[in-house]
Amino acid sequence: MTSQSGIEAHVGTPARPIGGAVGTGRAGDRIFAAAARGSGILVLAIMAAIAVFLIWKAIPALQKNEANFLTSEDWNPNAVPPQFGIAQLAFGTLMSSLLALLMATPVAIGIALFIAFYSPRRLANGLGYVVDLLAAVPSIVYGLWGLLVLVPHMEGVSKLLNATFGWIPVFGGDNPGKSSIFTAGVVLAIMILPIISSISREVFLQVPRAHVEAALALGATRWEMIRMSVLPYGRSGMVGASMLGLGRAMGETIAVALVLTYVPGINWHLLENGGSTFAANIAKNFGEAGEIGRGALIASGLVLFVITLVVNMAARAVVARRKEFV
Repeated sequence: MTSQSGIEAHVGTPARPIGGAVGTGRAGDRIFAAAARGSGILVLAIMAAIAVFLIWKAIPALQKNEANFLTSEDWNPNAVPPQFGIAQLAFGTLMSSLLALLMATPVAIGIALFIAFYSPRRLANGLGYVVDLLAAVPSIVYGLWGLLVLVPHMEGVSKLLNATFGWIPVFGGDNPGKSSIFTAGVVLAIMILPIISSISREVFLQVPRAHVEAALALGATRWEMIRMSVLPYGRSGMVGASMLGLGRAMGETIAVALVLTYVPGINWHLLENGGSTFAANIAKNFGEAGEIGRGALIASGLVLFVITLVVNMAARAVVARRKEFV
């Protein structure tokens, strides 16, 4: 009787977690959880501190500005009275970055799929190494390459696009050139392509092997297997990679400053010379700016900070809608 009661008591006793008491966890787990929580709070605190600093430095210049900061296309903070606005800078930043994203994302995902599922193993290892290496190339190298190699050949491309697609407003215009927002978009696309491809490749390699083999066993072709098993699983990763590339394109400074010729005013004809971006404008004018000019540049940096934050929040919202593969 005693033995049976002992067995029942032993069976009914809840199992204790390995290495610690019930509900407490191991010391290492508690330390890691606290470190992770502290790191997250620290990142949020740094972002808040950056925002406060930018606002604090921008307010004096904004108070003295005689133009509408959001809608004005002029940038002359050293005038008397100061007049500056970010309309042209916002337009150039968004258009060049979106062009880069539209051109780079399909090519980058295609490269990632080829390396992950089509190329032989030895070739895949080499190509993966090259892509990772290109992602680490400094932006000044892309900028110099764009200025010395790409820009001289872009006038013919711009004229061809103008003659073929001139009925589309953004490809219209009477004087397509080589130092345009479109050229800047091409340079940015080449710059962000390795980043998107490298991250997408790593995401595709995480697809459960059972899903891939099951699709092939059911008679699916390789493309059908990718379409049914790989792309749905890696959707959130592809979105994240694209947003990371977009963030780099929006904040790029030297490459755009070297390639793009500044012409005042918004020009909806993307093939014509002229334009500017937030980062390029800051790089070109910060050294010669006075007190109000520096405040104006910091104010434009604050707008870029907000735009980048909004883009990342939108990306998180897109990813959150597909939680079944996250």
